Amino acid sequence: MTKHTTPDHARLDRVVAEARKQRELREAGYRERALKLFPWICGRCGREFSGARLRELTVHHKDHNHDNNPLDGSNWELLCLYCHDNEHSRVMDEVVRDRGAESRATATHNPFADLKSLLKKEKE
Repeated sequence: MTKHTTPDHARLDRVVAEARKQRELREAGYRERALKLFPWICGRCGREFSGARLRELTVHHKDHNHDNNPLDGSNWELLCLYCHDNEHSRVMDEVVRDRGAESRATATHNPFADLKSLLKKEKE
């Protein structure tokens, strides 16, 4: 398959490549710091990692903001690939669940709407 690039596509390719490079540099920086700060154990399942398997340990941002990287690591936790995927799946499930709640009709019946007048009648 031949790749056709126009000047606009070439520029877009350069912008995307630069953005990826910057993201990788940023991730490498906080990943290295996190691996120095924390034991190489998944914060959820407790599995230990070392050697070649260390690449399976990821840095999870607690507030989900990848630009929030305090030097003390307070926004990070080390999670294995499986627990990290599970964490993000849970968050996405909550988003979908909340979105579904907005579309559901709210109750319009108020069982206590006439309670005041009913209580008045009983007192009389």
